[in-house]
Amino acid sequence: MPSQSEWRHWLEAARPKTLPAAVIPVMVGTALAAAHHAADYPKMAVCLAFALLVQIGTNFANDYFDFVQGADTVARVGPRRAVAAGLITPGRMLAATWVVLSVAFAVGLLLVREGGWILLPIGIVSIGCAIAYTGGPFPLGYNGLGDLFVFIFFGLVAVDTTFYVQTGYVTTDATSCAAAIGLLAANILVANNYRDAETDVRAGKKTLVVRFGRKFAVWQYALSVTVALLCPPALLLTDYQWPVLLPLLLAPWAVGLTRKLAVSREPAEQIALLGDTAKYLAAFGVLLSVGIVLAK
Repeated sequence: MPSQSEWRHWLEAARPKTLPAAVIPVMVGTALAAAHHAADYPKMAVCLAFALLVQIGTNFANDYFDFVQGADTVARVGPRRAVAAGLITPGRMLAATWVVLSVAFAVGLLLVREGGWILLPIGIVSIGCAIAYTGGPFPLGYNGLGDLFVFIFFGLVAVDTTFYVQTGYVTTDATSCAAAIGLLAANILVANNYRDAETDVRAGKKTLVVRFGRKFAVWQYALSVTVALLCPPALLLTDYQWPVLLPLLLAPWAVGLTRKLAVSREPAEQIALLGDTAKYLAAFGVLLSVGIVLAK
């Protein structure tokens, strides 16, 4: 049995601060299903389990492949990584990745049973991209496609699939909310890559920050929070009422986070900003979910 310290290392490798990117889309998708009078909480639980397992499996894969490809070393300035720090061997991390993603696939089959065979290729691609994000012959995160991956799978796919499993259809309001959540989830990656730009250059990791510079990253971050904040007013154009505007209370925080990113110079500041960006996603998702339920 692993010791208490070993369990702590595995928990750290799961990167709990990133897990809102898995939880919030399911919450928003379920709130939308409730607004359409079709919420099914057992199905929501299965969606949540699948999302969390894919997120953790992705984090384990990143820990392994970033070490193997030289992006994570003992010189990294961000939170320590288990394999690079020598806390978990590469072989054990790779094995854990496959175990977690295999369990995710099994859970995904429950979703297929509930939502139909159309969900099978979505689940397979989601799990495949968890590996392809930093592994394989064309790692997405190393070729500037990481932001798009997060936007699609932790926004559009996660929210719309959660909604679809409970309702049997997809609507424009669900997709609008999915886009907002995807943009804010991608901002977590922007903050992470902003901090790691120098080490990513040395490792040949061509993130968007590396390709286009830190000023571009600030504009990307700002545009994402702005577009996400446009989602609640857009819902008013349908049959939602004013409570859906609750996320607009976060506008000053969004401005503050963008300014912090623009002026940050020290790794400690950028690490804190990464955590705050995840907290912003969580707060936005909670307020949007509450607003959606109250606005119908």
